[in-house]
Amino acid sequence: MKFGKEFEAQMVQEWQEAYVDYSNLKSILKDILRFKQLNNAPSPMAATVKGKLKRNASLYRAFSGLTSRFRPDSTLKNNEDEVILVSAVQEGDGEGDYQTMFLRSNEEGAEHELVFFRRLDDEFNKVIKFYKKNVAEVIVEADELSKQMNALIALRIKVDNPVIGQNDVNLVPNGFSSNSSSIDHPTNGGNQAWSVINVIKEEQKEEDNDGINGGEGNKKEGFKAAPLEVLDHVKINVEVGTPLSTLKAVIRSSKSDLSFSRKELRTAEEKITRAIVEFYRKLRLLKSYCFLNQLAFSKIMKKYDKTSSRNASKAYLQMVDKSYFGSSDEVTTLMESVEDTYAKHFANGNRRKGMKKLRPQAKRERHRITFLYGLFSGCSIALIVAIILNLHARALLKSVERDQYMVNIFPLYSLFGYIALHMLMYAGNIYFWKRYRINFPFIFGFKQGTELGYRQLLLLTSGLSLLTLAAVISHLDIEIDPRTQTFRTLTELIPLFLLILVVSIAFCPFNIIYRSSRFFLIRCAFRCVCAPLYKVTLPDFFLADQFTSQVQAFRSLEFYICYYVWGNFRERSNKCEDSEVYRVFYIVVAIVPYWLRFIQCLKRLLEEKDAAHGVNGLKYLSTIAAVALRTIYQFQKQKATTWLVLAAATSGMATIFNTYWDIVIDWGLLRRKSSNPWLRDKLVLPHKVVYFLAMALNCVLRLVWMQQVLGIQTVLFLHGTALTAVVASLEIIRRGIWNFFRLENEHLNNVGKYRAFKSVPLPFCYDHNGDNSM
Repeated sequence: MKFGKEFEAQMVQEWQEAYVDYSNLKSILKDILRFKQLNNAPSPMAATVKGKLKRNASLYRAFSGLTSRFRPDSTLKNNEDEVILVSAVQEGDGEGDYQTMFLRSNEEGAEHELVFFRRLDDEFNKVIKFYKKNVAEVIVEADELSKQMNALIALRIKVDNPVIGQNDVNLVPNGFSSNSSSIDHPTNGGNQAWSVINVIKEEQKEEDNDGINGGEGNKKEGFKAAPLEVLDHVKINVEVGTPLSTLKAVIRSSKSDLSFSRKELRTAEEKITRAIVEFYRKLRLLKSYCFLNQLAFSKIMKKYDKTSSRNASKAYLQMVDKSYFGSSDEVTTLMESVEDTYAKHFANGNRRKGMKKLRPQAKRERHRITFLYGLFSGCSIALIVAIILNLHARALLKSVERDQYMVNIFPLYSLFGYIALHMLMYAGNIYFWKRYRINFPFIFGFKQGTELGYRQLLLLTSGLSLLTLAAVISHLDIEIDPRTQTFRTLTELIPLFLLILVVSIAFCPFNIIYRSSRFFLIRCAFRCVCAPLYKVTLPDFFLADQFTSQVQAFRSLEFYICYYVWGNFRERSNKCEDSEVYRVFYIVVAIVPYWLRFIQCLKRLLEEKDAAHGVNGLKYLSTIAAVALRTIYQFQKQKATTWLVLAAATSGMATIFNTYWDIVIDWGLLRRKSSNPWLRDKLVLPHKVVYFLAMALNCVLRLVWMQQVLGIQTVLFLHGTALTAVVASLEIIRRGIWNFFRLENEHLNNVGKYRAFKSVPLPFCYDHNGDNSM
């Protein structure tokens, strides 16, 4: 792989604007090479004079001898060899920029090389300023984490109340924690073993590594406990994590006094652990940023030497090495301190265990997954062919029981079809997000190493499809076979058994079938339902948007209840649509997803004070009115013109509102004055026509509601339930397309703001009136 592609693949995508523009510098070198080729400029590597190699003038100087001593670089410089002169220019604000003077500017074609070095200086100054800024930020964060660690250790001492005997001093060298000391509880007189706690031991010659920043050496021999006075100046940050804590935060302050309970200590340890892991990830990315850019400067200067037949790389790379960018070791020192601190305080001194937490290994792609989803997909295709042949051979589509099957059984199985199609679209989203380097794990907040890839999604989709199709064909065979017609009740219960199986897998507490991803989905769904009591994050409203495209799936769940509870499923009949209660809930179930999004918009409006969230809420209110009026018109036996006009008017307004919001706000397109006309300044996809096709397709698919008010099923000769399934599937496909461009826009916003990290809440808050210098 060429370095340019490897460079782009390894960079932090949210920082891509801060990296050296390697491709631009490479294009300037191509201009230099093109000029030399057009002007037949000879290369010293290949030029000959009368059959002899043309040599550099310095080769004709008197030989200095093999035994000469090494001399400083300044004495080795020769005027005829010097190409560039790099110097630091001090500006008024104290920040210095580096400038390169090209000493061969009087030569023919030197203007291209002047452009190259001017651009090279701009890139280097950009990189070094970004690096300095981020190093300064991590140093400030390190100070804050040091204060948090002081408070945590003091809280441990307060809660555990350890008794340190004379024999407990200096038992463990190098500052690691003891994990085998049984400490007696002071109130029990030492008669019963109380607990095994971690006690920090320090030796006389050991430097104090407790703080993230290091610090002064520990001059006192023996055990050094954190001062408990720290607890007098800190309070607990109350994180709004549950509805109960939200109500408490409304009644009381967002900060509470310490209660010195073990639950409080455990919560504080979990928060600091997450904060340290995220902080260490930032240090790793900074180190990678520094290394990649240094490598890029080295590569581009060597390419310059090769292209121009000069020797300028040595002088420039020496400047890079001596600059802050090349000589700074703050990040490496902080990484070592974090590793020591985490191993000591959160891994019982086990460095290997601590490093596994700090540096989780990337998931290995397993061929077993590819084999299984290929097998399941093949079996699913075979079952589809078998079902089609079964229907054709037995003329089931022309039988008198066709309508009965479509009204009672088809809606039960269509639920799994909607879910499988949505999972398939999401698998496609993941594939293209990865291909175009959209950082979806960071955007969704997935724990590192737990996100599902498109292969895992395809495995789940093909597995669900296989189960559903097997249930369908078994349903048909059992019903038609004379030997099994006596099991009619059991036959009708197959869809219910399948639903129970799927729900059981989704809520299975055992660590099988991607438990972390299943529970993440369940937590997000719960937060959607409890939207007023939670801070709305992107995974929450993104999932709620998915729910708005699964309205027909929720209606299928309602039909399950009606069919198996109030319907006569033994005779395959139901009177659900004749029930007024069913009709009311049919409307309610459809508007609940939009209502949840409306509540989320109100919540964000109150928290962020952004009027755009209020306008977004009005969009969902208009959609609620349109869905309700369309459903009422659909249930009417005598189609009244008034309801038709109301349904068409509200649906038209909601469609225009939603389409505009999709394209302009969610996707960030239709910018007339952008560098890409009618799109946006930055695009991920290389072909602009894809964006125009996506916008056109989104507009067309937004108009599928017309089938309800225009009676399209009579034109297409489709059964009503079949057409409803087709319309619902088209909406799921539209949502899959929307997902890609929505996350692309979010990713580009993160890139524009260099936002590559999530803010992690800290457990303690220092009282500024007190002493917070600990």
